[in-house]
Amino acid sequence: MNDDRLTTSDLASTETTDAPNEAIDGRADTDESGKRLDPLLPTDQADGYTTRWQRIQAGFVDQPRESVEEADALVADLMQRLASTFSDERKQLESQWDQGDDVSTEDLRVALTRYRSFFERLLSA
Repeated sequence: MNDDRLTTSDLASTETTDAPNEAIDGRADTDESGKRLDPLLPTDQADGYTTRWQRIQAGFVDQPRESVEEADALVADLMQRLASTFSDERKQLESQWDQGDDVSTEDLRVALTRYRSFFERLLSA
């Protein structure tokens, strides 16, 4: 395994890094009123993860150990990206509070809805 790759073990013991506010699987969530929310990952990035996963699976027959190591790195990368997304969202809200800006109830509702959706997906996994 390439030593500079992130693993799920590394992820469990490191802080998240700053990343663009991106979203997981290209699916759009809806809030209680049925309004569509942005997907956790843009479609092109979700497709990139899917393509990488398919390549890993295809390589299993010839290199099973390397495939498992690559799968671990891919899952760690995706988990870190998602954690960074929500961390960035939290930082944005906190910076508004720190500056004395009022954060609208709508902004807070959208943030809580995104957290709830993500939380439910994690529990159902």
